[in-house]
Amino acid sequence: MERRRTAVTLEDVARAAGVSRATASRALLEDGPGSTPARARVRAVAEGMGFRPDPTARALAGGAGTRVVIAVLGESRAAIENCEYVGRALSAAASAADRHGVGVSLRWAPVHDRGLLPGLAAERGVHGVVLVNTTWPVLESMPADLRGRVVSIGIGGGDMPSVDVDSLAGSTAVLRHMCASGRRRVAMIQPPAWLPCARRLTLAYRHVMAGEGRPERLVAGGFDLDSGRRGAAEVMARWPDTDAIFAACDEVAFGAMATLRSLGVRVPGDVAVAGFDDVPAAALGPLSLTTASHPVERIYAAAVEALLGSPGAMAPRTLLPSELVLRESA
Repeated sequence: MERRRTAVTLEDVARAAGVSRATASRALLEDGPGSTPARARVRAVAEGMGFRPDPTARALAGGAGTRVVIAVLGESRAAIENCEYVGRALSAAASAADRHGVGVSLRWAPVHDRGLLPGLAAERGVHGVVLVNTTWPVLESMPADLRGRVVSIGIGGGDMPSVDVDSLAGSTAVLRHMCASGRRRVAMIQPPAWLPCARRLTLAYRHVMAGEGRPERLVAGGFDLDSGRRGAAEVMARWPDTDAIFAACDEVAFGAMATLRSLGVRVPGDVAVAGFDDVPAAALGPLSLTTASHPVERIYAAAVEALLGSPGAMAPRTLLPSELVLRESA
């Protein structure tokens, strides 16, 4: 009966070469100019014994890391739980990272957590970080040894390039369509106040309303169904003659439409509703949603490629286009 051959370990190589395990590890896993007799001997023994270094150990020894962390800032863990956006982002990031032999992991942190980036910098397995929903306090907390290894989805600056959707152009297109279709009293359920990049949507609203000579009707909101429900209820209570609602994202728009239906308000007959993101559910019935596109997969593929591809290949700021998607709700 043939005996099963066991894998050669690092300890086997060290013993055969007459060196310590640490010396054998450095000889096999570290790259550097020139060679020493010990390094040459260890490598010759390893080759003769058929030893193959663990790729994870090689990555750690070289300081390259074995994974990209998708770090999502949010008010609670709900930012990463049951969130279709995060699922799409992770899938695209993992596909891009896999082409470089690197994994992807997910992390949640509070919106202004100044300990997030220093903590990730201390983890030897981290190659780089894609920081999602970036805030100024977190941006300012980046340690020197993580510079050049972070890409922001949202605001950026200094050594942190950013990639995002051109939400200013996309939301402007949605709002101009609403006005062009005869809506004269347009309200907006705003994104959360703590998120700097989302302010572009409110800027678009104010710019279009001012240009059209329409009144501003702004209520606070977030990125979930409940924000849409509460926001639409507030809008209709404060301004019953409102004939259109622009929501900061599709999820909020779905919540707004639910409230309008419960109040007996017809969409789009009485009040038109539009969102932002063009999630798959926006194309479904019973009433499909007018919105603006958000190329999530392209954004995260670009961010990961910037971390793992050619150094300096990414521009300081990249905005991918957003286009108006016309459907039944507005």
